[in-house]
Amino acid sequence: KQLIHRVARTITDWGIKDKYFASDEDAEVFYHELTYLLVHQYGSFNSPVWFNVGVEEHPQCSACFINSVEDTMESILDLAKTEGMLFKYGSGTGTNLSVLRSSKESLSGGGQASGPVSFMKGFDAFAGVIKSGGKTRRAAKMVILNADHPDIVEFINSKANEEKKAWALIDAGYDGSINGEAYGSVFFQNANHSVRATDEFMKAVVEDREWTTRAVTTGEPMDTYRARDLMRQIAEATHICGDPGMQFDTTINEWHTCPNSGRINASNPCSEYMFLDDTACNLASLNLMKFMDEDGNFQIEKYKNAVRTFITAMDIIVDNSRYPREAIARNSHLYRTLGLGYANLGAMLMSLGLPYDSDAGRAYAAAVTSILTGHAYTTSAELAQHMGPFEEFEKNREPMLRVIRKHRDAAQKINAQYLPPELFQAATQVWDTALEMGEKHGYRNAQVSVLAPTGTIAFMMDCDTTGVEPDIALVKYKKLVGGGSLKIVNNSVPIALKRLGYDEKSIKEIVEYIDQNDTIEGAPQLKEEHLEVFDCAFKPVNGVRSIHYMGHIKMLAAIQPFISGAISKTVNVPEETTPDEIMEAYITAWKLGVKAVAIYRDNSKRTQPLTTTIKEAVKEYGRPFRRRLPDERQAITHKFSVGGHEGYITVGMYEDGSPGEIFIVMAKEGSVVSGLMDSFATAISLALQYGVPLKVLVNKFTHTRFEPSGFTG
Repeated sequence: KQLIHRVARTITDWGIKDKYFASDEDAEVFYHELTYLLVHQYGSFNSPVWFNVGVEEHPQCSACFINSVEDTMESILDLAKTEGMLFKYGSGTGTNLSVLRSSKESLSGGGQASGPVSFMKGFDAFAGVIKSGGKTRRAAKMVILNADHPDIVEFINSKANEEKKAWALIDAGYDGSINGEAYGSVFFQNANHSVRATDEFMKAVVEDREWTTRAVTTGEPMDTYRARDLMRQIAEATHICGDPGMQFDTTINEWHTCPNSGRINASNPCSEYMFLDDTACNLASLNLMKFMDEDGNFQIEKYKNAVRTFITAMDIIVDNSRYPREAIARNSHLYRTLGLGYANLGAMLMSLGLPYDSDAGRAYAAAVTSILTGHAYTTSAELAQHMGPFEEFEKNREPMLRVIRKHRDAAQKINAQYLPPELFQAATQVWDTALEMGEKHGYRNAQVSVLAPTGTIAFMMDCDTTGVEPDIALVKYKKLVGGGSLKIVNNSVPIALKRLGYDEKSIKEIVEYIDQNDTIEGAPQLKEEHLEVFDCAFKPVNGVRSIHYMGHIKMLAAIQPFISGAISKTVNVPEETTPDEIMEAYITAWKLGVKAVAIYRDNSKRTQPLTTTIKEAVKEYGRPFRRRLPDERQAITHKFSVGGHEGYITVGMYEDGSPGEIFIVMAKEGSVVSGLMDSFATAISLALQYGVPLKVLVNKFTHTRFEPSGFTG
């Protein structure tokens, strides 16, 4: 209650101050609508808003930053400082390091340059020691290098080489968990890596032509490779550790709303925010499952109203935030980029009885995405009518309207045969309104939507699936950074089964089977043709089915035309996937018009945050940890008698009231019994402090019998 009130009240007060509302009554209506959406988990802001808004006068609210760097030592060190401050307040940052001269070029004062990969080690070290938001969230960072940079081969293999070192340390007995010594001792574990590829490079790959890198300082040709060999190295490195991913530069800049102000060179850590250097984007996501009624109908007007409320709130935040550098602050006001998206797509499709990897599933996803971005631009135009468009709009008027028309044209190509008529109509007509309003008033925001991973806020909204992802498994175990694991069971299965026509008895039996076996395969009474509805990203431990990697890529291609930025999406592939298949996946993603793609092969890293078996999840945290009591603690002493023998038991407690130690004193017994009772109490105390549940200890020693024994009192 305090958290949501703090955030919603502060944003509303900012809106009043900045004259967003026609009257105080309108402001109060906005406050109550925003509060309702947050309390009832219809949507959520990105983590920095929850960390900082209402706590500081000018809080850092954006989750995503793109920072520039210049080829000077001063600029490189400034970037390290800027990134550190961003991590401190819970944000992530991305930078394209291609402007740094390569290790094959000379310094102006003599000697050889270090090259970007060398400086990446320093950036990575800072990210590793600064927890995001000062909490236990890990820092987020993206490093990008263009495919024509002379150090591209070193960059491609940098993380894979470090991964192999971590394996060697794990094999030697070092802790291989997320925060363990093995991964903590090697570089590049705190950043995502991406190769930035143009259409020219990708065509060279497809046609098996040569590719030449060029010196950063002079532009002269350096090394020549077969483009396909470079792509093969990218695929092999991805096969080992999931990095590097790929960003398709030409596609990204074709959908750029502000090309007259500069080109897009980089992205945020998860590749969903792509815009000019030295810009920031505050994110929010809607929970799609909240907009489904009991009959499986998507509540379009309710969805559009939520979009309108969140876009307004996010725009209010822009002028009241703090930014780490003057250039970022200036550009944030010039362009006012926003990133509204959604979570729970996988759960929504499953609840509708639609397979994630199906034409029907992709059409439904495209439609809800189209409505979100189209209505967000309509709201942005409405804001522009009253507050004025973003300052660089007139400079980019024609390119931006051209992009809006591209969105509109793409909406007409959504496969209507799989959709309710009203959903298809809404998905197409929303762009007519957005274009008409934009031509009249301009837009308040240069971008309005991205699809973020929602790794933290999805749990706040009790989502079964994050972002645009399908479920990783119907039952999975999430490793917690502070230690331990959390069992997560998909709540959409009973809804889907009911939608598919199963009765209550069958649903109960199938759900119980899933809970016991960690898979739906083999469940009693489940029809074979319905299995694909419940396919997940990873193959379950007791099953054989999973979503084919092309299913992930086709979903990206279906929704990309309806997003201002890009999509944070991992293409999960099975452990047995080959480098050739990974290479083909990258090429297919480019051909289908996807802006960026990351591929992860199951179990390629020795540690991963989500697993499909409890055995894997617990194995990383097998080392016991003693929770000591404070020096000054509460205690309760109880007098008892057993068979006429009196004694006293004293229980010392933790701050939360749970027992952490016991002392037993027998009033009239000899030294042997007293000594044994002292030792027993010490053993029980240590067991409690190392996390053994009290109930387990009680059950273990209940019904044991020895002297003294008899009636108790």
